[in-house]
Amino acid sequence: MCGIVAYVGRKNSVPIMLEGLKRLEYRGYDSSGLALFDEDNNVKIYKKEGKLIELEKFVSNTNKDLFSTIGISHTRWATHGVVNEANAHPISDPDGTMALVHNGIIENYKDLKQNLLNKGYKFKTDTDTEVLVFLVHYYYQVEKCLTKAVQLALKVVEGTYGIAIIHRDFPGQIISAKKGSTLILAIGDNEFFITSDINATIKHTKRVIYLEDGDMVKINHEGYEIFNSDNLSINPEISEIDWDISAIDKGDFKHYMLKEIFEQPISVGNAFRGRLADELNTVRLGGLSASYSDLRNVKRIQIIGCGTSWHAALTGKYMIESLARIPVEVEYASEYRYRNPIVPDDTLVFVISQSGETADTLAALKEARAKGAKVFGITNVVGSTIARETDGGVYIHAGSEIGVASTKAFTSQVTVLALLAILLGRMRHMSPNDGLIYLEELKLIPEKIEMILAQNEQIREISKSIANCTNALYLGRGIDYPVALEGALKLKEISYIHAEGYPAAEMKHGPIALIDENMPVIALASKDFLYDKLVSNLQEVIARKGRIFAVANEGDELIATIANEVIYIPETLPSLRPLLNVIPLQLIAYHVADLKQLDVDQPRNLAKSVTVE
Repeated sequence: MCGIVAYVGRKNSVPIMLEGLKRLEYRGYDSSGLALFDEDNNVKIYKKEGKLIELEKFVSNTNKDLFSTIGISHTRWATHGVVNEANAHPISDPDGTMALVHNGIIENYKDLKQNLLNKGYKFKTDTDTEVLVFLVHYYYQVEKCLTKAVQLALKVVEGTYGIAIIHRDFPGQIISAKKGSTLILAIGDNEFFITSDINATIKHTKRVIYLEDGDMVKINHEGYEIFNSDNLSINPEISEIDWDISAIDKGDFKHYMLKEIFEQPISVGNAFRGRLADELNTVRLGGLSASYSDLRNVKRIQIIGCGTSWHAALTGKYMIESLARIPVEVEYASEYRYRNPIVPDDTLVFVISQSGETADTLAALKEARAKGAKVFGITNVVGSTIARETDGGVYIHAGSEIGVASTKAFTSQVTVLALLAILLGRMRHMSPNDGLIYLEELKLIPEKIEMILAQNEQIREISKSIANCTNALYLGRGIDYPVALEGALKLKEISYIHAEGYPAAEMKHGPIALIDENMPVIALASKDFLYDKLVSNLQEVIARKGRIFAVANEGDELIATIANEVIYIPETLPSLRPLLNVIPLQLIAYHVADLKQLDVDQPRNLAKSVTVE
């Protein structure tokens, strides 16, 4: 949440920062701002409430020739304080000599604020960030050393932070530090960047250093210096990013979300490419190979995630229990971290996060580790905190995902969990022939997704019947249940229609009271051993005048006599079905939101990477 872009180099920092913030606006878009030095080395702050376009207009109208080779900037997702210009970042100290941008939450800000009030400080914002700025100001008056002042201030704050600071007395320098909030140093040709996401700087350089908790970095025109939590100078490894700037452009698509939905034949293929061991009819997962003995001996698995990643985890439970017969518990990271979880011996823990930086998931990872568990990660971002702190793991290779509502990351996560289920199954009772069947069917999934995407215009027409509703119910049985949850979440996230996902048989235990002619029911009517029971559930909907929109297998003629509308998908193996069933639900959510003329890529109150509690 929130995005930081800071620059030191020979070029004008203003357009570089504004362009970088555009790439990070999916992390927060309540307000934005930038700070830089004028000709007399005074700190100047420009900030506006609203989306980035408001800041761009303000800067252009104020000073079209604004120029500074050093600057810091921020796009905000509000935590402390309402959305207004005063609370936008950067935040200044009382003397106007310093500006600071901050991602994260200072948990003990109330006590610190009271101490500062007692010292005579007067606050102008409602943010916890202003407390941090004033702390640095206070210690600077005492120490007369900015580096020391920042270190002392950070020692007394509790919570998370990724910060960048400029000060009038040091016009050639930016100081940054992090704890629990992503911060990256990007190294260009005689220029340096601090950012919370490589999307902001990939156009300029692919060389990055992922800062660790407790690290502080000072950058100027000559170079950079990094200090660890013990205040020792360190030289971390420089990583090379292996994807291109075109990956984060919309191309000919109206929205990033639609582009990412249509990228799923490629992203799902990337998730399994190079990992199918055809000669043995099994799977190779290089990031787990050192722990194959643990996989063979595992008695129980816990999978931890949030939001869409939790839905992928629940899908993985069905897959692993079906193919490998290993009991799987699925946990919300936000609950796991606080409830003193039980982690028996011979239990493996998997944490899932698209960004690899989700705050609750990172805390759950640490809790599982504290209980003695071996923890593996499933993530999209190379070099992310989860990738670095787990005992091993698997990258999903989904590529950059800009739309706040996750689509291709979900199917890539599910693909990786399918690979894990096949691997665990082949380590146990699954025969080589069954392994071959699953591998061959998995190879066909991208083509089958293409077949569903070809129905996009038909699905848009169907979506018109849902766009004016205020509620929706998603039903599925078995492995279709987590897909129903994910479909309901997508509709809620971007169209603001209240939607709930339920196991179809649970409908009569409460939700059936909501059904009338105004309630659309989106049913996953997969042709399996539960099909007849699902049809019975749908008859209960019809009896109450509910409208049924079904996702069904090709050739299913019965469902057409029951449902108001049917979207047909190709047949596949039951354990791989979520990879197909979810595609129409993603398209329905997208088209409903687009028909309502809502901001699909930047839905209200949400941000892409949830890096605060």
